[in-house]
Amino acid sequence: MKDFRSFTSKAIEFSEKITLITGPNASGKTNILESLFLLSTGRSFKARVEEEMVNYKKDISRVKGVLPGLTGPVGSSSGHPSLEVILTRGMIDIGADRPEKVARKKLLVNGVPKRLVDFAGNFKVVLFGPWDLDLVTESPSLRRRFLDTVLSQVDREYRRSILSYEKGVRQRNRLLFRIREEGLSRSQLLFWNQLLIKNGNYITEKREELIDFINGSGFQINGSKLKLIYDKSIISDGRLEQYKEEEVAAATTLVGPHRDDFIFEEGIRDLASYGSRGEQRMGVLWLKMAELSFIEERTGERPTLLLDDIFSELDPEHRDSVIGITKNQQTIITTADPRFVGELKKVEKVELMK
Repeated sequence: MKDFRSFTSKAIEFSEKITLITGPNASGKTNILESLFLLSTGRSFKARVEEEMVNYKKDISRVKGVLPGLTGPVGSSSGHPSLEVILTRGMIDIGADRPEKVARKKLLVNGVPKRLVDFAGNFKVVLFGPWDLDLVTESPSLRRRFLDTVLSQVDREYRRSILSYEKGVRQRNRLLFRIREEGLSRSQLLFWNQLLIKNGNYITEKREELIDFINGSGFQINGSKLKLIYDKSIISDGRLEQYKEEEVAAATTLVGPHRDDFIFEEGIRDLASYGSRGEQRMGVLWLKMAELSFIEERTGERPTLLLDDIFSELDPEHRDSVIGITKNQQTIITTADPRFVGELKKVEKVELMK
């Protein structure tokens, strides 16, 4: 990492097994996991705008990683790729008070620029942080983001479809606004309708496959009978016709996978409404275990597990369940209190100072 968040320069070599990153609050532990997630997905899991990841004193930031098995210098193409993300604020100072406009983000594999659709998925991760404990109860957008993060790591066509679909929704909403405000002809929607239907149906199909896999994974925590109920919003010519007046009035596309949701159930109970906080956390842990298994099943690779100070949020029983799965793949753990992971043996430690 160079000029990334609080780090001016930092290099870390992670164990193939378990790496424990310790340090006080505000020492940069989560920033390290954010840099790894960025190398995996090309995106942040916490920045509102990407330039927040650039050190506040600098104009440009770099994160570079070499995947396990890669020999030779960073950027070598011998087997496994090196990955790099370059971030800017959109302008860099080239001297003599001459700022120059540049791209805000550049993605490279072995030094070669790539589009997001070709960059994501080279390095696979499962991230589990305290915010994930809101997956059961909070906004459907969090649950859709979960589905997209998982599927984008295993399916290039899904990455392409979701990018195309999201762009199409934005364009179609602008047209709906102009139809309402300027009286434009509805015929201009036809192209965007077909684009959304084509991509939306693929997105729905793959989300359904993921949810079916999770439900059939066989994982149980404390003998629980957990399952997900997919509340999908189908997009079709008929559905778009059905809501055509409401869409123009709202200037918003009202059907399609951008309106999807899923519900956690334990037995016949909706965990969001009737589950205890402990049961809700159990549901998220179950989901993360299934996510690890799904990525491995689809790609033949066990993803790296990133745990961001999660142990302080869990009761001892669930803490033991997480510790039990840390040994099954490369795992990188952050914690402000190493006592929570005192049972872990043979870990490599990275200690940060504030």
